[in-house]
Amino acid sequence: MISFLHGEVAEKGGGSVVLSVGGVGYEVLIPASSAGTLPPIGRPARLYTRMHVRDDSMVLYGFASHDERALFDLLVTVTGVGPKLALSFLSVLSPVALRRAVAAGDVAALTLVPGVGKKVAQRVMLDLKDKLGGDVVVVEGPLADVREALLALGLSAPEASEAMAGIPADGDRPVDELLRQALQHIGRG
Repeated sequence: MISFLHGEVAEKGGGSVVLSVGGVGYEVLIPASSAGTLPPIGRPARLYTRMHVRDDSMVLYGFASHDERALFDLLVTVTGVGPKLALSFLSVLSPVALRRAVAAGDVAALTLVPGVGKKVAQRVMLDLKDKLGGDVVVVEGPLADVREALLALGLSAPEASEAMAGIPADGDRPVDELLRQALQHIGRG
């Protein structure tokens, strides 16, 4: 399996990018959110990837972060959601917005994704609520930044929630101090 690609951006456009890695150009389908973070053509970039193999094709899907790739992996486990629809979810909803919609049971937010009706949205919520830490209180502001940092460090959604459990939701403390407290909680757990 190809876990990531690191190379020079050779082409960009319309939901895909070509990365030149060791003299080979890899075409990678990406969500709109990842397209916005890519450097200009000729500059180095890294994409975290998933390969999907079918009888008639092999397709690489790429993401700007581990978190996007992890959400993609979860989305494709839902009945009725294939790789292209999972990519659409990540193009329309940021990882934070997707988690918030699933945790809050917000069908309307999920149906904003082209090709997603009420039934698919409900199935996504049902199947992913526990996997995304459905008992998690959705947070905003500095605590949302701390949660994203913990997820970027490789913690699962439930692990990140557990690490943040004892942190008060006051807005007076800086993010780095809150993150340090969450990391210390992991060390004690």
